[in-house]
Amino acid sequence: MVWSVARRGAVLVAGCLFALSLAAPAQTRQLLNYEAIHKPEVGSAGMVVSQNEAASRAGAQVLRDGGNAVDAAVATAFVLAVTLPRAGNIGGDGFMLIHLADGDRYTAIDYRSAAPALATLDAYVGADGGLDGHSAGIRAAGVPGTVAGLALAHEKYGRLPWKRLLEPAIEMAGQGIVLTADEAFALDWGRERLARSAAGAAVFLRPGGEALGAGERLVQPDLAWTLRRIAEHGARDFYRGQIADRLDAGMRAHGGLLRKQDLAGYQAIERPALRSTYRGVGVVTMPPASGGGAGIVGILNVLEHFDLPSMGAGSADALHLFAEASKLSWRDRLAHVGDTGFHPVPLRGLVDKRYAAERAALVRMDRASPAAEVEAGDPWAHESPQTTHFSVVDADGNVVSNTYTLGADFGSGVMVEGTGFLLGNLIGNFSLRAQLEARREGGTAPPNALQPGRRPVSSMAPTMLVRDGKPWLVTGSPGGNTIPGTIAQTVIDVVDFGMNVAEATMAPRVHQHMSGEGALQVERGLSPDTLRLLEGRGHGISSGQTIGSTQMLLIGPGRVEGAADPRRPGAAAIAQ
Repeated sequence: MVWSVARRGAVLVAGCLFALSLAAPAQTRQLLNYEAIHKPEVGSAGMVVSQNEAASRAGAQVLRDGGNAVDAAVATAFVLAVTLPRAGNIGGDGFMLIHLADGDRYTAIDYRSAAPALATLDAYVGADGGLDGHSAGIRAAGVPGTVAGLALAHEKYGRLPWKRLLEPAIEMAGQGIVLTADEAFALDWGRERLARSAAGAAVFLRPGGEALGAGERLVQPDLAWTLRRIAEHGARDFYRGQIADRLDAGMRAHGGLLRKQDLAGYQAIERPALRSTYRGVGVVTMPPASGGGAGIVGILNVLEHFDLPSMGAGSADALHLFAEASKLSWRDRLAHVGDTGFHPVPLRGLVDKRYAAERAALVRMDRASPAAEVEAGDPWAHESPQTTHFSVVDADGNVVSNTYTLGADFGSGVMVEGTGFLLGNLIGNFSLRAQLEARREGGTAPPNALQPGRRPVSSMAPTMLVRDGKPWLVTGSPGGNTIPGTIAQTVIDVVDFGMNVAEATMAPRVHQHMSGEGALQVERGLSPDTLRLLEGRGHGISSGQTIGSTQMLLIGPGRVEGAADPRRPGAAAIAQ
């Protein structure tokens, strides 16, 4: 009898749920649809999704306090500079893509690092004729752009007082944060790089050189001082005031190339966003000095010529096409993209649909093209690996997609005394080897050549998809050269294969390498049968670390879905 009552109750509940699902609109039914293994976080207004829960919570609180998406993005970025020292930063650079609901427009803020005046090619050529000091150490640092970029975004589009937005970061830096197992592991992994400066070692390492462990408190008093100066005096103090004085003095004392004049001359730049479409859906992404935006559009434009939906997610055909499109797009980027302030870039041609048709015609379905043999095309004829990403939307429909970096894990590994933050190693992002080779052989310098004041090309590419005239999917990723492919795969998974943002986040990814043998790197989870089919077409398969770390939002009427990528532990999507 008890069993019968329980059974009748279960049937009644199931029936009610079924009736509710029939009556509810499509976007609500998904909550009761158990076909999807992975489900996103759901909110009704704003949301912040980032690689660190504390940063996401700080940004979401700003939204609750009346701030808009730009305010929340600024607060999130400054907290990441405290909680994620391997990538979050005020000593590096990045890109911010903004959608403004008032006026329904898109704008891009380029706060990429610039080369100091003393940073010439000869400054990095050692006695043996090889390159030295460009990838780590104090001479690898460019002019940091993050503070200028965040300040520009806030000045033009923020709502709350600037000082309020830095309060969470100042408190965390001064009082300290308790290290998680992952954060302690990262410090241990990077301890050799962190030992490059006494100031940095004093913050992150014990006196004997061991990294701080899980459960220990990381206190950053000098960083708290710097953040207070920025809060009270604005970005000006970083580039012209006491912070700039400390940077200049430390650089001169330790053989660095950055000077106060470089800091004073730096400006974040607002640029028109790069626009395209994919199967009728709008694509908005970063223009140069991001090469990643053009790379994403290039991949998608080629894939648009093939019926991916009929092939299915994770199929050998779909993965083969993605790898071949990646090769074509990468060669074009390498050959043509540089800082537009110094080098003419055929941007309109690179994203032209007719040019993509020419490139798509080179793809063979039965055989992989050797990566070394793929050549760049001529877009002029159509001319008329550590970083972190976060995405924000507010209740009014303003949206921010932001990616910023120190370059490598912990950047240059160098901290100038009294500043409390690590400097990036962005000089290594210039094409120095190609530039040195061209000089030796009397050839033409590459588009991404080092030059004082110039910004190195980056793969970072915060991106939005647009549907019915409004932002729909907000995405981006860290991962160096894997970034364009990672973002393109999330677009394909949502647009072509109908995945929700959580499913697209969890789906196994691939990356087409262009150096060496040009292997196709694969994550765990792809069918061995699929991999055998790819090998049969000539793809060399490799496996290793995970690829990228997207922090995505999907926005609909009265609803926002967020998915934090578990490939980097600690990520979280927090609703307003």
